[in-house]
Amino acid sequence: MSRMSAAQRVGQLFMSAVSTSGVTSAESAALSGHDVGSVILMGRSNAGVRSIRNITDQLQSMAPTIDGTKVRLFTAADQEGGKVQILNGPGFSTMPSAVVQGQWPPSRLQAQAAEWGRQLHAAGVNLDLAPIVDVVPASIGTQNQPIGALRREYGDNPTTVARASGAFIHGLTRAGVDATIKHFPGLGLVRGNTDFTANVTDSVTTRNSPNLETFRNGIRAGARFTMVSSATYSRIDPHNLAAFSSVLLRDVLRGDLGFNGVIISDDLGHAVAVRAVPAGDRALRFLAAGGNMILTVDPATVAPMTGAILSRLGSDAALRAHVDDSVRRILTAKMASGLLRCG
Repeated sequence: MSRMSAAQRVGQLFMSAVSTSGVTSAESAALSGHDVGSVILMGRSNAGVRSIRNITDQLQSMAPTIDGTKVRLFTAADQEGGKVQILNGPGFSTMPSAVVQGQWPPSRLQAQAAEWGRQLHAAGVNLDLAPIVDVVPASIGTQNQPIGALRREYGDNPTTVARASGAFIHGLTRAGVDATIKHFPGLGLVRGNTDFTANVTDSVTTRNSPNLETFRNGIRAGARFTMVSSATYSRIDPHNLAAFSSVLLRDVLRGDLGFNGVIISDDLGHAVAVRAVPAGDRALRFLAAGGNMILTVDPATVAPMTGAILSRLGSDAALRAHVDDSVRRILTAKMASGLLRCG
């Protein structure tokens, strides 16, 4: 990949949204105009596997050939189960909520996750933005808006969550689909949802909290992606959202937990948690903190984000080095997933 242009390298750092009902002209322009390397399918669909495969095939046809290698896209979906199952219809099983999944024996959950993974694979989806490894204590329960209120948690303690999420990861991996553990370092102790609320804060979690063990377990289970939350963790870094915190990304996730894969943001496009920060600065601050892949569900933000990075590359040696490192991590994950094809 030595012949990648600066724009192509920066494009690999982005995951932009595409509608499950079909690629719009604005979405297509964001992808092709900015060399975007990954996509997330947005909008609940009941059209089934064949319809989604038509869309993912179209998207893969837009992927660039660089230095003789077809650099295919990571095509992602939020396919957790229960209220967060984006892809439905013929060929997709109805997935129960994570609360229900967490009550199954690990062998059953792994087998089911393998079947769900095979369905995603048939639809051309190669990255699941799951499993949730956040722990929601019983004392908080449904008062936790991002996870508990939607029954997205596998359990109310780290042991149960680690056991179930590990089985889910192993099942997806067996089917040839990458897993994403989220939302580091955990959204189980907050009340507000960062998608809809600013200044969401966790004032309990520390670098030594037992709940972080679910992330360590997910890393050991083979997850190549970790998604970072956009909440503030006042006992770890009170001055920055997690997505903008080098303490959380470099010191805790890379250092303490030993994660060597791709650090992906939660949505930096529409989320209220980051709305006060200009789009270009969101991308720059995430990369400066140690993040690798910028997820935005708003294709209109791709241009200002990529523009901000490209305009800074020439004068910022640290940014250039980190972009190179991020591209290497992403292409390593793509190679492992069979997405780099000669010819």
